[in-house]
Amino acid sequence: MPLLEVIQSRQITAFVRFEETNATLVDQYAAFIHATADDVVNKALNYVFGKDRDFQDYLKSSDARHITPTLRVRRTGLPAEPRSNSATKPLAGVESIESARTGKP
Repeated sequence: MPLLEVIQSRQITAFVRFEETNATLVDQYAAFIHATADDVVNKALNYVFGKDRDFQDYLKSSDARHITPTLRVRRTGLPAEPRSNSATKPLAGVESIESARTGKP
C-alpha cells in the first residue's frame, strides 16, 4: 500500500537538483502510485515536515520568520514587466524569492 496520498492543489514552479539515485526513485515511486514526480516530491516533503517534531518547534520560533530563501521560484502567468539592462537581471523566467513575494524585481 502506498504511503503517500495525492490531492491536487495550487502549485508554483521551482527548480531543485536531486542526486541521480533519488531522481530515479522518485520516478519509480510515481509509477508505483500512478502519480507524477511532482506529486511524489510534494507529498514526501509534507510527510517529513509533519513528522519532524523538532522542525515543528522551529517553525514556531522567530528564527523561522527570518530565513534567507534559497529555493529558486519561477512565476508564470503574469503580465510581462519591462526589464532594465542591469547586471543583476535574473535568468529568463527565474526570479528571487523576494521578487516573487513583492512582485518587484
